[in-house]
Order: sequence, then structure tokens, then C-alpha cells
Amino acid sequence: MEKLVPPEIEAYAERHSMQESAICRALREETQRTMEYHQMLVGPLEGAFLKMMTQLVGAIRVLEIGMFTGYSALCFAEALPEHGTVITCEINEKSAAVARRYFAQAPFGSKISISIGPALDTMRMLTGPFDLIFIDADKVNYLNYYRRSLDLLAPKGVILIDNVLWSGEVLKQPPPDESTAAIQELNRVVSTDPRVSAVLVTIRDGVLVIKRTG
Repeated sequence: MEKLVPPEIEAYAERHSMQESAICRALREETQRTMEYHQMLVGPLEGAFLKMMTQLVGAIRVLEIGMFTGYSALCFAEALPEHGTVITCEINEKSAAVARRYFAQAPFGSKISISIGPALDTMRMLTGPFDLIFIDADKVNYLNYYRRSLDLLAPKGVILIDNVLWSGEVLKQPPPDESTAAIQELNRVVSTDPRVSAVLVTIRDGVLVIKRTG
């Protein structure tokens, strides 16, 4: 993933934001050391943003589409009240195994339950409402995830969608690949959907923040 924000600016923002917990730091460091696609990890700055959004929404139930090694799930769980829950979807068992170890160590890890398998299958079986839904999985299904998320979203809930700038590839016409085309289409659909209001925030690789209109 190409850095869209200069590293020194991101480091400055991290230093002046909510600090990373010890368990999240340990997970991040192991992921960066051992996982092939460690750049998929949500880092400290976006993690702080996720925690802040969880608190602002007053979330009780969180749904995450795409867990990787569990960093963002831990951020959500840390910000939730004691009776809060996170359902997180992951298709890769190797990533999930890393996440399970850290969830077991975290004092708030018991709030998280993992669903292994295609996320759309899991989403079809779920019943809402969810106060916050975070989408960060395979890009070709982003529009499908968004549409199902609207069905599951609480009236005052928020959908967050990661990687919507796609290292700047979204500016290219024609799109160079299927993933870029899917993200471009998602951004177009959301920006013209009368049911929602949205803002595309230039944190890390771009995060769409979406709420229902009215």
C-alpha cells in the first residue's frame, strides 16, 4: 500500500491522538514481523479513529467485515462498554489463529466472536441492528457488503469502509484492475445514494464514514 500521507505527518498525528494499548502494540509488532501482507493491518492512527467513532456512536454491537489478525477488532472491543460485542468475519484461518491468541490475552477480548467463512454468507445469517459496521475485506465485494450493511444498520448507526482511496488508484481511468473498479463504483454509489450522507476521510488509505440521511 502506497503511503498517501507523509510518514512524518502520520507519526505526528499518532503522537497527538489516543494512544495504542499494549496488547494492540504487541499484535501490531508480531503482525509486521511475521505476516506476509502486514500492510493490511490497521495502524495506531486509524485504530484511534475507530475507537473514537465507537465512542461517539455509543456503540453496543459492532460488525466487522474482514478481521486480518484482529487489530481493529481489539480497538472496537477496547472502546465498547462491558456488555458490548464485536462480531468479526474472516476467511483466512492463519490470520484468525493469530487474532485468537491476542483476544485470549486481552482483558476485553471476550467481547469478540469470530465467524470463519465468506463474509456475505455470515451477513445473510445475521440479525441487526448493529451500531457500527466496519468493512475492510475483499474489494470486489465492497458494494455487496455496503448493501447488506444498510439492512443491518441501526437507525443512528454508522458504516465505516476502509481503503476507499486504494493508494490513489481510484484516480485512474480506466481503472487498472477489478478491485480499483469496484472501489470506484462503491464511492460513486455511496455519494449518490439518497438514503445516506457520507464523508470520505483521508486517514491512511481513505475511510468512508456513512450514516443514514435524517
